[in-house]
Amino acid sequence: MKRITRSLCGAVFFASVAAPAFADEIGPAIRDVPIFDAHIHYKEPAWGPYPVKTVIELMDRSGVAMALVSSTPDDGTIRLWEYAPRRIVPELRPYHGDAGSSNWTKSAGMLSYIRGRLAKYPHEGIGEFHIHNLDPDDRPLLTEIARMAKARNIIIHVHSGAAPVRLLYELEPALTILWAHAGMSEPPDVVGPMLDTYKTLYADTSYRENDILRGDAIDPAWLKVINRHSDRLMVGTDTWVNSQWDDYEGLIALNRAWLAKLPRPIAERIAYKNAAKLFKRQVSRDLLGKR
Repeated sequence: MKRITRSLCGAVFFASVAAPAFADEIGPAIRDVPIFDAHIHYKEPAWGPYPVKTVIELMDRSGVAMALVSSTPDDGTIRLWEYAPRRIVPELRPYHGDAGSSNWTKSAGMLSYIRGRLAKYPHEGIGEFHIHNLDPDDRPLLTEIARMAKARNIIIHVHSGAAPVRLLYELEPALTILWAHAGMSEPPDVVGPMLDTYKTLYADTSYRENDILRGDAIDPAWLKVINRHSDRLMVGTDTWVNSQWDDYEGLIALNRAWLAKLPRPIAERIAYKNAAKLFKRQVSRDLLGKR
């Protein structure tokens, strides 16, 4: 999906606040609302060009008070968390060594790796991981991961279509799942019913910004989902490659552009309050400039 570049994001933001969709929309005041970025990766290629200090400074400049971070390998997440423990909520991505998004479920020793990292560090989720296809051979691994998440009372963060989410709830109905990219390519008429069905399903909207905001208005089908489920949506930037870090401030501006079209209570829930409640954190602009 092609994103609006940083050079255009300011124009998009100002356009977004020029034509009110609601009489009580938050509009330009969205600039003062703290953001919880629910989808950050700090992968090894970013460590050199974006040292931990630089990442936190980017968050500060963008008004991002806190972030949910997973990385390939997990050492990236731990680096950020150790540098700024008040700002980083760590989650364990299974990818390491030769295990990546396409083969991690087949990687020897994966369960031992996950157990070891969870025992060593205070991860509050397992993921973000990809499930591209439903392979029956993966069921035992996914069952154990679901059990670990439930036993530790932590989330699962999954990048998938609707079917793998249904499978995970079949394996462990009491899970709490954060659905990456709100299903990525799933339309709102799938996302909405999934949120209706599973009361502990949340969704981050990273990479969906241009689906949600169409021109200077929110897409009507997405607006229906937002109004019905504003208590379980979050924003994110998905810094999966360095070009996302290059454009970080612009991506946050793009998220503020569509949040600006919403009434303050809804905008604030999606911007940070839902994540604060889920992860039991105090999120405010007072965190900016702190570690």
